[in-house]
Amino acid sequence: MGRPGSDGEHLLQRRLGTVERADRFYDDQVLDHLNVRMREFIGRQEMFFLATADRHGECDSTFRAGPPGFLQVLDARTLAYPEYRGNGVLASLGNIEENPHLGILMVDFLRDRIGLHVNGRARVVEDAAMRAAHPGLPVDPVPGRRAVVWVEVTVEEAYIHCAKHIPHLQKVPTQRRGAADGRHRGPEREAARGHDREHRERDREQDWGTDDVKRKGGDFFGAAAEAREGRRTPPVPAPEGASRPVPRPEEWREAAERVLAEARQRAARRVEQPFSGWFR
Repeated sequence: MGRPGSDGEHLLQRRLGTVERADRFYDDQVLDHLNVRMREFIGRQEMFFLATADRHGECDSTFRAGPPGFLQVLDARTLAYPEYRGNGVLASLGNIEENPHLGILMVDFLRDRIGLHVNGRARVVEDAAMRAAHPGLPVDPVPGRRAVVWVEVTVEEAYIHCAKHIPHLQKVPTQRRGAADGRHRGPEREAARGHDREHRERDREQDWGTDDVKRKGGDFFGAAAEAREGRRTPPVPAPEGASRPVPRPEEWREAAERVLAEARQRAARRVEQPFSGWFR
């Protein structure tokens, strides 16, 4: 195996004087396979970040999630993960069809506060073909988590992502139905019930494979609304020294009323708790 990394990173290492430090990392941490501890780590992950690019080098990054072990370790040099039903765009799979190189980043925010990079070459495999080759693959009981196809990854590099910038997070426990009743009385009970309903809605089981627009997040960033209103194209900056268009008064008013309404809703739901740090 030659020196890991790209020509570009090697050039910058020489320019910035980090060759010795980089070589130490390559020698100590970069493997061309998954060792035992890496395989154990992968087996309990519930999510990862995925990077692909098309044949022109145009990049895309995305997120994949599933139950622990959904990213399957087939052997020390092979991974596979199921592609669930999505929005139909198939951006990552389309990139893999043109360019098999991909990067996977797993980050354990909850327990070990460490990450693992896996870079390799991928191919898209039909579910029936994957199961014929690997009869032990589990069949997920949740309909939305049934594999449409699989992505099989041949590992070329595997290495640690250090802990120093990874926040330590905790899962929010699902609120139990009726939990508010034993803690509050009268108006406080009603307010707490509303608070618990909000948490139950937010912490419900993921809606795997759903086509429900609201459950998928709705028009969170307002792109569909902009398209409906003919505002999809961003405004062209005015030339230097030219007068800039002034927003209409009704636009200011609508924006201000929307912000105030959201603030009132948050205030009505808020249950004061002592501050205990950004990350716990």
